[in-house]
Amino acid sequence: MRIDLTADVLRIAVTPGEPAGIGPDLCLLLPAHLPPDVEAVFVCDPVLLTARAARLGLPARIRNFDPDAAPRPAETGEYCVAPVALRAPVQCGVLDSSNARYVLDTLDAAVAGCLDGRFAALVTGPVHKAVINDAGIPFSGHTEYLAAATNTRDVVMLLAAGELRVALVTTHVPLARVSSLITAARLQRVLGVLHHDLQTRFGIERPHIKVCGLNPHAGEGGHLGHAEHEVISPVLDELRAAGMDLAGPVPADTVFTPDSIAASDAILAMYHDQGLPVLKHVGFGRAVNITLGLPIIRTSVDHGTALELAGTGRVDTGSLRVAMRYAMEMARQRSG
Repeated sequence: MRIDLTADVLRIAVTPGEPAGIGPDLCLLLPAHLPPDVEAVFVCDPVLLTARAARLGLPARIRNFDPDAAPRPAETGEYCVAPVALRAPVQCGVLDSSNARYVLDTLDAAVAGCLDGRFAALVTGPVHKAVINDAGIPFSGHTEYLAAATNTRDVVMLLAAGELRVALVTTHVPLARVSSLITAARLQRVLGVLHHDLQTRFGIERPHIKVCGLNPHAGEGGHLGHAEHEVISPVLDELRAAGMDLAGPVPADTVFTPDSIAASDAILAMYHDQGLPVLKHVGFGRAVNITLGLPIIRTSVDHGTALELAGTGRVDTGSLRVAMRYAMEMARQRSG
């Protein structure tokens, strides 16, 4: 059954991520916080959920996902699960590379369900990049994996916390490589995706985007670098002439002031740690990671696997709840 995005209840896939981390805990706690117009389908091994529920002292009744049934919210203590088998037993807080393929299996199943219309959106729990790579599977992050899984060339990582939205030109790459990746073609593609999705997924008719410089003080007129003059400014001039509302290149050390944030719909940072430390300082635990440019809607938590907290009951579902809310809002926007 293809999901009707205008239906009273939306069906959203949720992948717990790393099974030894807090993802399963978050999933078990999530339904109590969901509104009545969403059905969460947990794409995972039901054995994982029931074992973690027992450890946490939570009731857990598994309902197998039926793609032909109409979406409905879960009853108390009920979890709708699209089964994906673990590759090895799970011990809380202990990584096992044998389950790396399982983590990717859950993503593959959820993506397939989104692409064929069974799910309105995908919400992902935290994965552990190192253990996946330790298993011999090259993996730099959800963003890049989902781009490959959906055959999408141009995707953009956007994190949002309240009124602050920060997008990235480059994502999970060493800092030494960043300057070589800031090209006119890449910047044009990223701004195209960002502008388009702010319009179509956030309903912002004419988004105002502030674009950071690469270098301190946005290059200080060429005294601290030339990327601004040689690459960034010409691209911004060209896109402004095409109708985009862009400011920049602006110094990254002043663009994140309250007045500047309030006057923008998104801020585009050149690299991961130029923009995300500020956003996570502002909204850690209340922020959401969104992948723009995909043919599906994907949101995620803003934190890691927190292995030391797995199975302790001391977890905060705030970011996962926000990720679900954004997924719902974007799915509804898509239907409009």
